[in-house]
Amino acid sequence: MIKYPEMRGELIEYLKGLSDPDYQRECWVKKNFPPGIEYDCFDNAVHFLFDDTRLASDPSSMIGMILEDEHEVRLVYNVCQKIDDVFDRHGLDLTDEQYINCAEWAAVVNAAEQAFAAMRADSA
Repeated sequence: MIKYPEMRGELIEYLKGLSDPDYQRECWVKKNFPPGIEYDCFDNAVHFLFDDTRLASDPSSMIGMILEDEHEVRLVYNVCQKIDDVFDRHGLDLTDEQYINCAEWAAVVNAAEQAFAAMRADSA
């Protein structure tokens, strides 16, 4: 049983955004938000993964809180590592458009697709 299902839902939504290049271009870059979303940007996902939770630093501690098991730990940690790779290569000061256009971004999208698919299936 997950202690914080709302936070799990937030994580799944961030993974969905990170896994969808079309969404990133429309929302993060063009600021054309779909119904029900007032604002979104890459920075929101980064803060959730790296600052608001321990998903980037100690994801195993999140089992039972917002993650189900070690499989989810590995998937989410991989997303964080891919984002870290982008930051290591390009720094922390690019625009969302610059980040999503860098060569390393495809690895972020791939990792997020895998994590999103698994967690969405687990939550269904």
